[in-house]
Amino acid sequence: MDEVLLITGSSGIAAAVARMWAAEDSVFVFGVNESECHSLADELDAGYAVGDVRDEAAVKRGVADCLDRFGQIDALMNVAGMSARSLGDGPLHQCTSEAWDALMDLNAKGTFLMCREVLGWWMKNRQPGVILNTGTVLTRHPQREHFATAGYAASKGAVEAMSVAAAAYYAPEGIRINVIAPGLVQTPMTARAQGNADINKYMIHKQPLRKGMLTAEDIAKTACFLLRRDSSPITGQILNVDAGWTVSE
Repeated sequence: MDEVLLITGSSGIAAAVARMWAAEDSVFVFGVNESECHSLADELDAGYAVGDVRDEAAVKRGVADCLDRFGQIDALMNVAGMSARSLGDGPLHQCTSEAWDALMDLNAKGTFLMCREVLGWWMKNRQPGVILNTGTVLTRHPQREHFATAGYAASKGAVEAMSVAAAAYYAPEGIRINVIAPGLVQTPMTARAQGNADINKYMIHKQPLRKGMLTAEDIAKTACFLLRRDSSPITGQILNVDAGWTVSE
């Protein structure tokens, strides 16, 4: 029987994971961009629902729609998120309250709501499952010059802490929870960095295994491994997929 992956987001890393997963199993996409969700679902013969992970009622509907379509959820990956430089994220003494609140609302609360809804269904039905949440290398390996984003790092730090705490609680139920922490990846969210010549030059040394930015497919390969049964002994881990970021100057 196919394993069903419920994934939040419809572009970048989310789209890459959905495509890779759909080569073998079933996918349900949950995101805010209706045209992207529809296009990706049509391409992959997947299910989809449109909704905002910050909206508790929308999350409940999205999970219910996935269950209506496939009758099961075997894995959940939370990718939907944001950076907030345009709202004033930056060094802590300059970070605006607007940026901080927006990041915590989407990156942290959105991940929490999705996890809670799916975990509730698994616990009710005594079903094992796996969750992969998306963190960032910046949470534990910050960089001052180009990536001073205190609010973004803090919101992803909340995701990491919640995931590890939950992994300990749900392990006896056969439920695994891990975090993938990417380095700098070519996605729509990193358009600012991609267009900055100084950052591109810096990344040649900071991510030496790629001599620049990672691709979404680089992240998808590891994500699919962590979401599948081959990684069944692994839980409560934060795995950097960073092309050498954490060991490079």
